[in-house]
Amino acid sequence: MKKIKSVFCVIPTMRLIFQAYSMIFMLGNLVASQSLSSGGKDAINTTIINFNNEKMQITWAARELFPNENVSFFYTFGEGKNKVWKPCITYLLDQDYNSGCLFKTEGPTLAISIRNSNGSEELFYKNLKADFYIKPSPPENVTFFWEEDTVTASCNKPERNAWCLTFELQYKSKFDKEWQSRTSKCCSVREQGFDPRKCYSFRVRLRRRVPYCNVVKYSSDWAAETFWMNGTLLDSCDDDITPQSKTVIVLSCLLAVLLMMLILLILLCKWQRVRMSILPAIPDPKYPFADLFNYHNGNLQEWLDKNDHVVLQTKLEYEEPESITEAESQQEDGKNSGKEEPLEKIFTFPGAAENNDSKAAEIACLIPASNTIAPFAGFHVLMNDDMYVML
Repeated sequence: MKKIKSVFCVIPTMRLIFQAYSMIFMLGNLVASQSLSSGGKDAINTTIINFNNEKMQITWAARELFPNENVSFFYTFGEGKNKVWKPCITYLLDQDYNSGCLFKTEGPTLAISIRNSNGSEELFYKNLKADFYIKPSPPENVTFFWEEDTVTASCNKPERNAWCLTFELQYKSKFDKEWQSRTSKCCSVREQGFDPRKCYSFRVRLRRRVPYCNVVKYSSDWAAETFWMNGTLLDSCDDDITPQSKTVIVLSCLLAVLLMMLILLILLCKWQRVRMSILPAIPDPKYPFADLFNYHNGNLQEWLDKNDHVVLQTKLEYEEPESITEAESQQEDGKNSGKEEPLEKIFTFPGAAENNDSKAAEIACLIPASNTIAPFAGFHVLMNDDMYVML
């Protein structure tokens, strides 16, 4: 029992010691980050960035602090009295004035000195901890693992001080206006609740922990943005069209084309009917009378003698019902008139209904009256006093 009690007493003591050590460490960071000005000179606001503990960049407001002088910059990573000051080689300019310096990181502690143009007078001096101003590099080899509605993003673990870094994941769908954020310890983060039907944009970065490791909240630049949909990597969220949806689109287009062709055929058939009702077909007279002009030189009597059966057939084919009705009405009028009026020109076919002779009919011509209209082969022929036929 005594051993158990002693263990329970040791645990709170260790917690207190750890908390006290953390407080001392934080206070040390804050004290080390404060600027120490020499000669009672006022402190100058500077921006200090340690790029992944590889390069240092220190800038100041040159035009505001030193409006009439182009200052020079010196630095050293040494400690003690035997410091070796190095002049800045790579200056950052602001309107041709030195406003910053870029140099290689060579140790955890750094001392900087801003002097006049020839370096004889010191205008500003400061000691600092270079490790407290680290800006990490973007994550490398970022991978995404999908498991149903859960995504796990991870990256390579840095070689130094990985415990000082946090891994941040941001995502949004094309329907979201703002990024959703999720943060975890380096170097993996897990998030769930993703809709497999949506396309998401992902980006990740590393953040330096404050105040345990940094005195400034520096984060790395965002890694390359990627686009995912249900575990499939896409070029962009505008391309979130699955193969199944592409097939549906192709089939829909084909059905639409076939439907349009069917509608065009229906309209074409309707148009033919409408056109035939408005503009009926007129038989071309050049076909039944081709022999008259080609072989008989326009001799109507000779053509009739040799082609009387053709004339009959042509008459039967091209004669319209209205013409037949009109001819019958004219014959009835002729019978009713009796001897009062002269006979009109009539085409008769004696023996055509009784005999099957090679000749279909014999045509008898009577002298028509002046300006008589005689039906012939489906046409109305005007015959004048001089017996000329006008076609």
